[in-house]
Amino acid sequence: MALVLLYNIPDEKRQKIGFAAWKLGITVRRVAPEDYSHPLGWLLGLEGFSPAEAAAEGFSEEMLVMHQLSSSQFSGFLDALRRSRVPVSLKAVATEHNVSWS
Repeated sequence: MALVLLYNIPDEKRQKIGFAAWKLGITVRRVAPEDYSHPLGWLLGLEGFSPAEAAAEGFSEEMLVMHQLSSSQFSGFLDALRRSRVPVSLKAVATEHNVSWS
């Protein structure tokens, strides 16, 4: 399932991002500040990951984490954000190397 996690995205931007994602068949999920300490794999619903026991320090920057987007979804999503003038400076793609990171 194509999924984008949203960190620190204000409501107005979240609506625009959600609409752009919906048009491309991408699910959007907001990550609450109290969940920032959990591994990315757990937030994505991947097998073999558990929630963190200790809270980690949060951050205040806006960030998107994309998971399992096809190449057309990926480019279409970024193009839609650009056309809609929805800037998010931090963007990442979940990989086998970073899914254990919080």
